[in-house]
Amino acid sequence: MSTISAATLSLTAVGASALTPARDTGPACLEQEAAPASSARGGHGPDTREVSSAEQERIAARTRALLAKKGTTSAKAAAASASIPVYVHVMAGRNGAGDVTASQITQQIQVLNKTYSGAESSSAANTGFTFSLAGTDRFYNDTWHRDGASTTYRKQTRKGGANALNIWLVDFSYLGVATFPWDYSRNPGIDGIRVQYSSLPGGSAANYNLGETATHEAGHWLGLYHTFQGGCTATNDEVTDTPAQGSATNGCPAGRDSCSLPGLDPIHNYMDYSYDTCYTQFTPGQSSRMSQMWTAYRS
Repeated sequence: MSTISAATLSLTAVGASALTPARDTGPACLEQEAAPASSARGGHGPDTREVSSAEQERIAARTRALLAKKGTTSAKAAAASASIPVYVHVMAGRNGAGDVTASQITQQIQVLNKTYSGAESSSAANTGFTFSLAGTDRFYNDTWHRDGASTTYRKQTRKGGANALNIWLVDFSYLGVATFPWDYSRNPGIDGIRVQYSSLPGGSAANYNLGETATHEAGHWLGLYHTFQGGCTATNDEVTDTPAQGSATNGCPAGRDSCSLPGLDPIHNYMDYSYDTCYTQFTPGQSSRMSQMWTAYRS
């Protein structure tokens, strides 16, 4: 583990603690989703860029073409699995705010392995993806701690290739923000997930402190949409075994049904916006999709 001062990598080493930076998240099309913040987990802002139904079709066509170029099909790619190296970047304040413990990071990796192995429910899929901690960096910079200049700090600190999950732990107005695998080729320097540091196991984020935010955001990083993607439509999240949803879930409302199409809302699915205690599963269809996306964009 390396400890790096703010003066080493910050664009400015003077007066960082006094800055109130504008958010620098790169092109809006890469980072932000045009959805009301009130619909997000815990009332926080949306955690991926918006993908329209037309773009969904283009992404699906591109994915099929990439798989064909690699000599495989969606069906064959659905069984792919991998061990994913994880680089954790602790973006703490100069006073140590957000400086999570090594134990919390270890527990977070354990949560990822538990959730992606299907261990939280007998009906959950074992996705075949495992996670191992490849390294931890700590930075003490108030601007970066608040997620200021995020495009800059990610490009300066990101490690590994397309197959490496980078997690930046920050203090911002979201629970998490993720990039999609199909965006890696056009902007690899920002690829990864940003996670509210207090959502790690043992953190202070009420209802969201069991480490499931990272599970949710890693799902996006592996190519999953929200279960309510597109609202109450047949296409929805492009996964046949997640019932369509008209809107995101808040809390854990048993029997919720926000869509006239068959099935109750999948409130226990990691890709909804439920409480951490409500989350228990990825479906076999989601597992297959993640494997396909891994093969197309990250392997």
